[in-house]
Formats: sequence, C-alpha cells, structure tokens
Amino acid sequence: MGSLTRVSDLHIHIHPREMLRPEVALAMRAGRRDLDRVEACTRDPGALVQLLDAEGIERAALINYVSPDVMGFTDTVNSWVADYCRPHRDRLIAVGSVHPRFSQDPGGDAARLFDAGIRMLKLHPPHQLVHANSYRDGGPWPGLASVYRVAEERGVPIMIHTGTSIFPGARNKYGHPLEVDDVAVDFPRLPLVLAHAGRPLWMEEAFFLARRHANVHLDLSGIPPARLLEYLPRLESIATKALWGTDWPAPGVPGMAANVAAFRALPLPEAIQDAILWGNAERLLPSG
Repeated sequence: MGSLTRVSDLHIHIHPREMLRPEVALAMRAGRRDLDRVEACTRDPGALVQLLDAEGIERAALINYVSPDVMGFTDTVNSWVADYCRPHRDRLIAVGSVHPRFSQDPGGDAARLFDAGIRMLKLHPPHQLVHANSYRDGGPWPGLASVYRVAEERGVPIMIHTGTSIFPGARNKYGHPLEVDDVAVDFPRLPLVLAHAGRPLWMEEAFFLARRHANVHLDLSGIPPARLLEYLPRLESIATKALWGTDWPAPGVPGMAANVAAFRALPLPEAIQDAILWGNAERLLPSG
C-alpha cells in the first residue's frame, strides 16, 4: 500500500462511461487532466486496484445507479459493476440501484441485486427524480418501500444522495435530507448513508438526522476537505457515524490521496481521523 494509514473511500465513480449522455460526459470531463488514467481504470479493475495502491486506499466503493433519462445509465449498470468488482471483492465494493420509476418489481429487483454481489444500494433523488419518501401518504412510488424493506431485512446499507447536483437535467428539489427522516423512522434497522452530508445547502439538516437516528450516517464526499469543519463544525460529536469518501474523479476532486492528506491536516484527534477514514466503514461494510 502507498500509506500506513488504512483508508476506505466509500464514494468513487467508476462506471461505464459510454452510457453517459453527451452533455453529462462533457460536464464530467471539464478540467480533468487525468482522463487517460480514469479511462484505463474504467476498462480494467486491475488498473483501479493499482491506482488504489499508489494512492494509499485499501478499499473503495464504486457508486453506480440507474438513471437513463438524466445521466444515461440503464439497469445494465448493475451487472456491469458487479462483474467489475467480483475479481477484487476484498478491495472493491459494488454499489448498484433499483430505479423506482422504472422497476416493475422493486423489492424483488433489490433482492436479486444482493444475490448478484451488490453490497450497497444508491438512491439518487435529483438524478432519478424521486423523493426519498415517495412511498408515504399516497406517493407515486410506493414500491420504494419494498426496496427499503428488503435492504433492512438483509442488513444492506442504502446510500441516498443529499444536496445539490450540477449535472444537466438534475432536479435539486429532490435532494433535501429531511425527506430521509421518514425513511429512518419507518425502517429503523436499515443502515442509511446521506451522501455528501447535504452539501452545500442542507448540512445542518443532514447533521440533525445523524444525531437523531441511530441508523443514519454521513458520507463526507464532495466536500473540500480543507473546508470540512466549516460545513460540519460539530463533526467530532458524530465522529462514529461519519464515512470517508472523495467523489473521485468528479469535477473539482484532485485525487484520492490528495483529499486524504488535506483531511489529515485538519485539527481533529488522530483517533477520530482513523475512525472516519477506516473504522466506521469497516463496521458498516466489513471486509472479507
């Protein structure tokens, strides 16, 4: 490994880039100088593992989700990421999704994904155009409850995007964290991860949910590490529920190792840094 520090990066984006809608692909490429490396990792999981070694990252979760009308990803993205991660299950965590607007059997689809090797589900409300609590009070997507229920029964975490998105076609009204309050109440044994901790508009709401609910965690990806304590000034009080992630290779993310180094420079006790970088993720998604 490139570092003595054990690090789990629970939020990177390696996906079938040929599926991306042209305008989305253009936005993703903007400003990146390492596109050749990203493309190599997309083609070959071994190349990604080599990069993780070089960057000092022990495990990484590959965030994939179905979003044909906004991002371009069809439901075949699930089999793609499961197959991609399978040879390196000790290093790579396959993350997939059920799209409640397109699935005819959401709960059954979730169960089949878990059987196929998907270890965490991703719900992306601004890109899937679905409220996280749309199963309640006569909402239009009642099948979403069956996805939550099956994941709860299996003990599989669900990561829910909270906060905004800059990609064309995204609808940011769906990204408010407080909608996850219903999910946490209705499925109290379901591990929930609030991706990006509500940034940049709803950090306090995301923090409140992590404080209120035993099953809610915060994913710190997408937040510039140097500004993390500006966004979450009381991070230490929920240090056992914060999960490290970088969002690499999203626009504005220089690299996995660079983000870890910036995080290590923050005035946080070493034990808390170690918990956020490794220990908390190991409890949520154990190695092996």
